[in-house]
Amino acid sequence: MTAVPETMTAIAIVGKGGPEALQAQTVPVPQPGCGQVLIKVAAAGVNRPDVMQRLGLYPAPKGHSEIPGLEVSGTVAAVGPEASRFALGAKVMALVNGGGYAEYCVADEGSCLPVPEGISMVEAAAIPEGFFTVWHNVFERGGLKPGEWFLIHGGTSGIGVAAIQLATALGSRVIATAGSAEKCKACLDLGAVRAVDYKAEDFVEVVKAETQGKGVDVILDMVGGDYVERNIRSLGDDGRMVNIAYQQGSKVTIDMMRVMLKRLTLTGSTLRIRSAEVKAGIARAVEDTVVPLIAGKKIKVVIDATFPLREAGTAHARIDEAHIGKIVLTV
Repeated sequence: MTAVPETMTAIAIVGKGGPEALQAQTVPVPQPGCGQVLIKVAAAGVNRPDVMQRLGLYPAPKGHSEIPGLEVSGTVAAVGPEASRFALGAKVMALVNGGGYAEYCVADEGSCLPVPEGISMVEAAAIPEGFFTVWHNVFERGGLKPGEWFLIHGGTSGIGVAAIQLATALGSRVIATAGSAEKCKACLDLGAVRAVDYKAEDFVEVVKAETQGKGVDVILDMVGGDYVERNIRSLGDDGRMVNIAYQQGSKVTIDMMRVMLKRLTLTGSTLRIRSAEVKAGIARAVEDTVVPLIAGKKIKVVIDATFPLREAGTAHARIDEAHIGKIVLTV
């Protein structure tokens, strides 16, 4: 193993605002603490929460790195006390609380997964954030079961492409919304039984038609705003709605009568602030259930584009364009 240097290149958020706020700087290499490993980063996923952090709307949790980046792949370069699963040089992918846009990143060992044979480092970096989020919110919180109907908004986002494929692979019927004919085709190619161009169609009416008026069982929503009431109208009896973001606003007005009559469950979560123990539990479930599907090519990791680490600003500009799948920084 090559010795770990004292300094590294990392992407800092200088001020807040547009992609130009992301600037390469030389900073000290972090040291792994108890139960942690230091990863020599090969690639890092770019996600919407990184954009929110850049805008000053989603700060890093107290005590964690202020460098953006919530998922990485690479090799274990150092091991902290009480971390024993991964040897030096082991190939891993990890969900982290920050620090991913850098040459080295600290991760809790429990949130690390081994990279399977046949999966590239770019693909591996695009797995943790999306699939952890989908597994926890759709299957653990939403309780999606085989044979049930599932509605996912933002079907071609990083979360969306993971959700469509995983729900389909585990036996559910998926309706996805997207913003163009090209994106709708991508959703269908990934396994959705119906794709809704939300600029041309009303997803509430489509859901009603596709489910013969019964409604869907689970909705994963990252839009918020007026979608919440429309989601409630789209749910069937005993339906479950899970919110993970609110691009159109977090404050909404809903008709509680529909919630009561249909016996609906409205819930939501954010993963970044959860404890290391909770994330480790999600990681083991993903390792046992999801990773074999990816390794067996039953689910593909959809990569839209890659950019060198120093071009993080360009990568952030891309996330606001008509991308399909994940955007990844390479180190």
